[in-house]
Amino acid sequence: MHDDELEALEETHLRSLTAAEAEGDERTIEAALRPRSLDEVVGQGRVRAQLGLVLEAARQRQRPPDHVLLSGPPGLGKTTLAMIIAHEMSVPLRLTSGPAITHAGDLAAILSGLNEGDVLFVDEIHRMSRPAEEMLYMAMEDFRVDVVIGKGPGATAIPLEIPPFTLVGATTRAGLLPGPLRDRFGFTAHLEFYEPGELDEIVHRSAQLLGIEVLDEGTSEIASRSRGTPRIANRLLRRVRDYAQVRADGVVSLPVAQAALDLYEVDESGLDRLDRAVIDVLCRRFGGGPVGLSTLAVAVGEERETVEEVAEPFLVRHGFLARTPRGRVATPAAWRHLGLSVPAAAQVADASLFDDDTD
Repeated sequence: MHDDELEALEETHLRSLTAAEAEGDERTIEAALRPRSLDEVVGQGRVRAQLGLVLEAARQRQRPPDHVLLSGPPGLGKTTLAMIIAHEMSVPLRLTSGPAITHAGDLAAILSGLNEGDVLFVDEIHRMSRPAEEMLYMAMEDFRVDVVIGKGPGATAIPLEIPPFTLVGATTRAGLLPGPLRDRFGFTAHLEFYEPGELDEIVHRSAQLLGIEVLDEGTSEIASRSRGTPRIANRLLRRVRDYAQVRADGVVSLPVAQAALDLYEVDESGLDRLDRAVIDVLCRRFGGGPVGLSTLAVAVGEERETVEEVAEPFLVRHGFLARTPRGRVATPAAWRHLGLSVPAAAQVADASLFDDDTD
């Protein structure tokens, strides 16, 4: 091997190691910022009070708590709450995800490895395979599963007893959960988006844990652009920290936060590049709509699922976009956000049309 080829190979290897270390650092930081108990959780007051009562009652009875279903948009703390449940009950937490459980045998292997009182967390539980889902019914209710050995007429079902455990399921699309599965959860909670004041408190806490020097105006600016989501707030805080370290004096002030967030294309309303692309295409290219979801996705160069699951929830919630039976429509707020004159048709749009469509 020539010297230049060897040098290129070493450089590639070094880049991969650096990327792996960076990814590991990010995961370590994310874990460090998570609250460890219900008392440390900011916001979600109703859910905290209800869940605290469920856990305290289970501790007094010295029994595992009922199965828990957590629903809500990504980044609001479903995984964190699962970790807190295990921590509050002083038991191990086992983590898996719905897409990873493709066969009933996968679930049987996970369940057979549980000890009494363990907390099993299944993220995106609505994406489990149907055979595994049906096996889970019996496991949740009777703490037993039937493992089928063999095929055809000679197949034999062997009952497998499972020690009592607590299942914590998380989903971003609760409507996709079958009724029989949803009904087997003893406690269900829907997590709401956070208020700016709550996010401000979260950013302050994270900055303290990360050793970042921040001013109140800086944290408020980050919180106001975080789309009501703690995960986004913590991510923006780390990027603003980088900007303050490299291009400023290391202090996250209001001008530093504004300059950093502008650099990363997060505007004053929290819209990012994809959000602005969606409403820009709607207004400038399609005259405000209505436009079908597939057409809109092609126009912005993204997958249909990305537009529907990443951009749309925030745009609809903040009144920039509406979903009608005929397609997506830009609201007057979207036109004004782009600095465009609002057409008369958009100003007199009938609010009764703004219902979910099937496109």
